[in-house]
Amino acid sequence: MIDQMTVDAAAADARCAGEKFDDALAWLRAHPTLTAPLSAELWVTNSAYTPVLLVRHRVRGWVPPGGTLERGETPRAAAARELVEETGVAGDLLPPPAAVAVRSFRTDWAPTLSLSYGAVIDRDLPLGGESGQPSKWIHLDEVWDSVFPEDRERIRSYVRRLAAGQVAGVP
Repeated sequence: MIDQMTVDAAAADARCAGEKFDDALAWLRAHPTLTAPLSAELWVTNSAYTPVLLVRHRVRGWVPPGGTLERGETPRAAAARELVEETGVAGDLLPPPAAVAVRSFRTDWAPTLSLSYGAVIDRDLPLGGESGQPSKWIHLDEVWDSVFPEDRERIRSYVRRLAAGQVAGVP
């Protein structure tokens, strides 16, 4: 069971997410007492809005930095923590969550709520992160290998809306 503060934070961020996929809000209403896992990730670009920062996961391919929440952690805090752990860089998350979706990250896990946040960071910062899971900037128009191929267009669309100044709450 996930603590109530985390459930409330996840539900609030899901409701105000810029994009809602997989009928996530209906799924959330059907699961008012969330159970682990709950996940968060970060869709990172730079001020040119042409690359995205991805991590090479050993099973999932190229994916945004992210992972499951730790006990008592909000999805927003988890996304920021995972960025540092997986890429070695820190960044401020943009105010509105980018997206919410429902997916299974492992075949033995039930579908879970996944919140995606956005960040714009300096591309010149040196990348680091976890051993055996390299991070790198990939051009937005490249096709990257991932077990979640729908994410490519979701992330591209989000970054293009950022570049056009069309994301609510972002200066």
